[in-house]
Amino acid sequence: MLGGYRLGALAHRGDLADLYDVGADRLLKLPRDPADNDLLAREAHALRQIEERGDPRHLPYVPRLVDTFRHRDAASGAERRITVLAAVPGLHDLDAVRRAYPDGLDARDAAWMWRRLLVALGLAHRAGVVHGAVLPRHVLIEPDAHGVVLVDWCFSAVDGGTVPALVPGYEDWYPPEVTARKPAGPGTDLAMAAACMSWLMGDRAPRELRAFADGCRRPALAARPDDAWRLLGELDEVLDRLYGPRTFRPFTLNP
Repeated sequence: MLGGYRLGALAHRGDLADLYDVGADRLLKLPRDPADNDLLAREAHALRQIEERGDPRHLPYVPRLVDTFRHRDAASGAERRITVLAAVPGLHDLDAVRRAYPDGLDARDAAWMWRRLLVALGLAHRAGVVHGAVLPRHVLIEPDAHGVVLVDWCFSAVDGGTVPALVPGYEDWYPPEVTARKPAGPGTDLAMAAACMSWLMGDRAPRELRAFADGCRRPALAARPDDAWRLLGELDEVLDRLYGPRTFRPFTLNP
């Protein structure tokens, strides 16, 4: 038992914490190292701010914070910051998508993922929060209903701050302002989102979408797009020129 929650099976192993099933469609997030308590606190603060300031229509695009508390281990005396999040069944990260489509994903399928990811970022940015780690493992999709949830806000920057740390093994994914420990902005997330989608499509990306992604990934933060909602409109224009009016395209992880 932790804070009144009975730990069930290990559901996910994240970058710095393990997530356990505690029933009632909830997951308890337990940091493996107490030194990362500040990052768990950062996630809780970011999710609260998004919920308080964000458009309620788009809140399903981010995890819902249920509870947060401190727990001291009786044996070691170590104190950990713990969060409890609402669970959403049937989600798969973009790593799983790429494994299913190793030769690259059809751009028409990547399109709805990119569009919904921009909605998640638009929600957060309007609330003053930069995610700071838009990586394939943090972008979860629900294939049947074309849902997207952007998870792991432990590396977020609030109201013009800096990204506190880099996810080990993904250093090359970050734009220059993050590695230089300079303030992040919406363009930080938009660049990383474009990198995710370019990686997902691989050589199957049409020239127009490659150019669009390149425009999101200019080296200087000030030279990049900084409004996810406006960028969504521009993406829709590119997609309309490529494929015509939007239609629902069924997607499966079993091609």
